[in-house]
Amino acid sequence: MTATQDGTQQVSSSSQPSLHQHGGGEIQTFGTVKQFPIGLSYDARMYAAEKLNRTLADTQILHALYKKCHWNVRGATFYQLHLLLDKHAGEQLALVDTIAERIQSLGAVAVGDPRHAAELTSIPRPPNGVEPVPAMLSRLLDAHEQILIDAHKAAAKSAELGDDGTNDLLVSQVIRTGELQCWFLAEHLVDTPLVRI
Repeated sequence: MTATQDGTQQVSSSSQPSLHQHGGGEIQTFGTVKQFPIGLSYDARMYAAEKLNRTLADTQILHALYKKCHWNVRGATFYQLHLLLDKHAGEQLALVDTIAERIQSLGAVAVGDPRHAAELTSIPRPPNGVEPVPAMLSRLLDAHEQILIDAHKAAAKSAELGDDGTNDLLVSQVIRTGELQCWFLAEHLVDTPLVRI
């Protein structure tokens, strides 16, 4: 506040952002859930948050793996695979946001830092260089299968705990998207000639 010539107080404003702020610590610790009035028990929300954060970490890594393959694919089917891998990467990125928002709606904290996701993921790290296309596709299929195995188990347990929202997300989005993408990838590994002579 500043004083004007007539002695009244005037609120001063500035368009200058308050930079370099540090909050003095976390306001919610990762791995905890706060109470939300969503009709789910603490145990159901804790279970879902833990499983969804693992799925989120794996999905973030799978998205990055798709982009790596998209950029580095080689060979006769380059164009088709380049487009397909980018399409799948976009679908995985959409899942990342959906899963993170479900975690937040449970009152938990979604894993957001790629370094944290790398600590939580079950998906093995690929080599830094370029693999042959069949190895790339097999690596993607292995990652999908790991996510799908975990998602099936978590969906069943979520249903058992009465968590229809988490069950629906896992079944209708994570599992269905993963299964469809597996089909498209696996068909590229069928050894059939383009022309018979």
